[in-house]
Amino acid sequence: MASKRTQALLYTRRTAMAGIALLLLVAGVRSSWGTAQHVMLAKGREHGTMTVAACGAETCTGPYTPEGRTPDHPRVSIDKSIAAKKGMKLRVVVKPGTDEVVRAGGSGLLHAWTPLGGALLLAGLVIGGGLRLTRTAWAAGAVGGALLVASFFTL
Repeated sequence: MASKRTQALLYTRRTAMAGIALLLLVAGVRSSWGTAQHVMLAKGREHGTMTVAACGAETCTGPYTPEGRTPDHPRVSIDKSIAAKKGMKLRVVVKPGTDEVVRAGGSGLLHAWTPLGGALLLAGLVIGGGLRLTRTAWAAGAVGGALLVASFFTL
């Protein structure tokens, strides 16, 4: 039979690993929500089409054509992705109060939640290795991997 000290160490380890896994998931949701909110709660926001004109190291810029009205933002910028090529037309949603846009639709939604996919993969390692919950770890890893793969193929 294990001593009280050993039991306390086991509970401490499990609590620490659960805290790390929870921290990873909260960080993934928080970093994803900054972009995802504009895609998911797009009602009442400005929608339109951006044509990629030029790409720098981190962003791409181009003219913006809103749906059904005159443009308040003649030129907008979007975070650069591998899929953005010059001349490409993207459906976008404008972030309120800025000249920044995010992709709209399913591909934009998946791209916005990509940080959560990475967090799920990392949390799966912590859950499996630290908490010894292998089924839960495989499920978290599979969901995270599926989210990353789906995001890759929709961009």
